[in-house]
Amino acid sequence: MFPDLNTGFTYEDCKATADWLLAQTDVRPLVGIVCGSGLGGLADMLKDQVAFNYKDIPNFPQSTVHGHAGRLVFGTLKGRDCVCMQGRFHLYEGYPIQKITLPMRIFKLLGVETVMLTNAAGGLNQDFKVGDIMIIKDHLNIPGFAGNHPLVGPNDERFGVRFPCMSDAYDRELQQLAMDVGHELGFADFLREGVYCMLGGPSFETIAECRMLSKLGADAVGMSTAHEVVVARHCGMRVFALSLITNLAVMDYDSEEKANHEEVLEWGKQRAEQLERLFSAIVTRIEHNNNFV
Repeated sequence: MFPDLNTGFTYEDCKATADWLLAQTDVRPLVGIVCGSGLGGLADMLKDQVAFNYKDIPNFPQSTVHGHAGRLVFGTLKGRDCVCMQGRFHLYEGYPIQKITLPMRIFKLLGVETVMLTNAAGGLNQDFKVGDIMIIKDHLNIPGFAGNHPLVGPNDERFGVRFPCMSDAYDRELQQLAMDVGHELGFADFLREGVYCMLGGPSFETIAECRMLSKLGADAVGMSTAHEVVVARHCGMRVFALSLITNLAVMDYDSEEKANHEEVLEWGKQRAEQLERLFSAIVTRIEHNNNFV
């Protein structure tokens, strides 16, 4: 058994949590969904729900952010068994990065094969508009550059290899599927694709930071997702992720605009129905195409 190093939990701890959850429900999820800020309504799509408050789940962190309900919801979506995180964890809440990515390891041990993540993000791409949905094709993991990486520490081969490849972090088949489904649903006017950049937060970005990130090739910026994707891929799960562009990053020193969390939550409400339809259709199509690994 590997030592905890005061940063995360061992394989045995994750297994105990997964076994505890599986003993409470008959749902055996193949799809895991993570809801971003203001997007917790995605969990309401699930039928025959069995829900657990994070505080009641052994070894589980607790969400402290407004707009993140803090519940793990099991149920079915279009006949497919799913589990949904209604609220996630962030570096700025003070948790070690290994702890905030713990749910990805638990997903794996629950039997999840495909992870679908959402987040609210600031648009850096000047062609983006507020309310756009960006399918993530790649990411910049800035905390990882600085050594704050979820795979630091002893590697347990039961989860994955020491040096996992990330050039295919975001499943290209699922990206294309999402684009096709989005066009069929009439979402072409606000459906985009691009590169997501993760920062630690909780402060929003300065103008200089936004300009730098744009030059580095980022199309949107937020405070989540990249580290979860790294751990999900380390565990061998397929990944699809999207960003809801809830504000445009301020790039001009003469601008009067200011980013705020209330704007993020409001746009989550406004795009909720379209996101639910998009996710529901993707899950249905995955089932029909038998696209699981």
